[in-house]
Amino acid sequence: MTFEENRPPPDWAGDVSVGVDAWTRRTSGPGATPAAPPPEDTKAQVPDADPEAVARKILLDQLTGQARTRKELADKLAAKNVPTEIATRLLDRFEEVGLVDDEAFARAWIASRQPGKGLATRALAQELRRKGVDDEIAREALAEIDPDDEEAAARALVRRKLRSLERFDDTVATRRLVGMLARKGYGSGLAFAVVRDELSNAGREGLDD
Repeated sequence: MTFEENRPPPDWAGDVSVGVDAWTRRTSGPGATPAAPPPEDTKAQVPDADPEAVARKILLDQLTGQARTRKELADKLAAKNVPTEIATRLLDRFEEVGLVDDEAFARAWIASRQPGKGLATRALAQELRRKGVDDEIAREALAEIDPDDEEAAARALVRRKLRSLERFDDTVATRRLVGMLARKGYGSGLAFAVVRDELSNAGREGLDD
């Protein structure tokens, strides 16, 4: 038997963690040799994304299939923590090339909401303001609405609603119809005139103003 065979086994034999401590010369007592830090993971070292490229992608994603106002896009960039300077520069550029156009947005919004939802000028103005369209831009776009088209939309709303009011007397029907038009943004004068006329056409009577 050799000398090595008679030598007692090391303290860490059978215990992997103790063996690793012994191999790296780490101990828990005074004078311990600090373990060398682990090597840096070069695969994890990814360069920071270009903020401007990120912001541009956000804008293009937002504009895919749907027009948006400058304020809507600015709010989205702010929510993504895009620096104000970068956001302003990109939005200016997008306006220059026509990708952001609040005037066109306002006209398109009115064209879809006025006949589709039967909204009056007042209600449309409130929606455009919530979208961030400048009041002057909104006024110019709303001025293009033909008053006859607005009245026609009101009449269409009343005729549709009348079908569900057959079981109510004329007084209740008048109040509900006028209230519906008011919620759509119509003034009381036009609302009462349209309701009276449509009730009369249906062989019913309404309230006086």
